Amino acid sequence: MTPRTRLPAGLLAGGLALGTLAGCSFTANGVTCSTSSCSVTLTGDGAEVDVFGQTLTLGSVQDGQATLEAGGATVTCTEGQSVAAGPLSLECTSIDDDSVELTATLA
Repeated sequence: MTPRTRLPAGLLAGGLALGTLAGCSFTANGVTCSTSSCSVTLTGDGAEVDVFGQTLTLGSVQDGQATLEAGGATVTCTEGQSVAAGPLSLECTSIDDDSVELTATLA
């Protein structure tokens, strides 16, 4: 292995180690994440949050249905329903007049 190939390999290994440590769990702005899923609360039309490198946006809530956008896909879900939106799988756990609680995982 030449020094040129060792440097990127070392950087990649270091980046993976940091990513693993940083991805364990965190809580911020209505989002609680572990390494495999995030619990998200979005309140108000246009509310957005970044999860797993994707921007998740609440379009609107109407008649018990939430319209969500992620990864270039627009989907609707009702309470208890799971839908795919781009690279994310979203399970809507609770829907109120202007908010939705959901669990996001990588599909």
